[in-house]
Amino acid sequence: MSKFLNATAPALALALALALLAGPAKAEPLGLGRTATPQEIAAWDIDIRPDGAGLPQGSGDVATGEEVFVEKCAVCHGDFAEGVDRWPVLAGGFDTLASDNPVKTVGSYWPYLSTVWDYVHRAMPFGDAQSLTDDEVYAITAYLLYSNDLVDDEFELSHGNFAEIRLPNEENFFMDDRIESPIFQNRDACMQNCKDAVEITMRARILDVTPEGDEETEETAAVEPVAAQPEAEVPALNADLVASGEKVFKKCRACHAVGEGAENKVGPALNGIVGASLGTVDGFRYSKALIARAGEGAVWDAQNLDAFLAKPKGWLKGTKMSFAGLRKESDRAAVIEFLRSHSQ
Repeated sequence: MSKFLNATAPALALALALALLAGPAKAEPLGLGRTATPQEIAAWDIDIRPDGAGLPQGSGDVATGEEVFVEKCAVCHGDFAEGVDRWPVLAGGFDTLASDNPVKTVGSYWPYLSTVWDYVHRAMPFGDAQSLTDDEVYAITAYLLYSNDLVDDEFELSHGNFAEIRLPNEENFFMDDRIESPIFQNRDACMQNCKDAVEITMRARILDVTPEGDEETEETAAVEPVAAQPEAEVPALNADLVASGEKVFKKCRACHAVGEGAENKVGPALNGIVGASLGTVDGFRYSKALIARAGEGAVWDAQNLDAFLAKPKGWLKGTKMSFAGLRKESDRAAVIEFLRSHSQ
């Protein structure tokens, strides 16, 4: 067998060389498959452009989006789009892009709403992609806008008003013009003036891949609260602020109850919380961190509530509170006033 191969190898090589010199042969139909139908092509042509081109007819409001999100998305992204474990955070992260640990969310980083709609429609939920109806995708997108404080709780997103929505970071995206830069124009590899040594420019703690320890972070220390004395005079309730707070509190109802008959859920019931000492709701199992803070004599006054609602994990490292926080000071003030109405 080896003698045969050795004898025929030169002939095979000559035949291959002649075939290459003759040029490519005309491809003949293989007789396999068929031409795709317009319906089949349309099923794959599902991309959405930044101006909304390609969007299907449909609509969805924030309330419906919250229901669908909790049912189909929250297992990975959290009830409030705050992310679970290492799954992506979809809300918050404002003013973090210039920091050592930027949080890239729909509200802080994404350029176009079309990117949100297209990705949810194309790839979500994980493991069951493209199972959502068009109206459900509109509703989820509306809820993500609401979670990022970009619309109110009565907002409804549709193909009609889609192009009117602008995400905060859109202006910071631009066309990639690097191909026109000198470094790309010069195709010759440069092997001169190379660096003598490699320098570390990023560390694991900044990339957030290192598990947290027990040591206190600078961020936590920066927002360390001080136990305040109870207010001598209790101001009258602001009815308009209470009404606003009731609307904002809808973000909290998945975990907390307040009002007549309120019971502990994932989080403690909040009747009487304003002015109370930390960790005093009967029957609720608090985190060790909160119990320790309670032992220092801290109370839920307006100052501590505002700091906690702004960024729970920043105010109290180790808290079981998974909510990312309320970015707007006005929303926090309204929620506190609403809770105060149930604390008198």
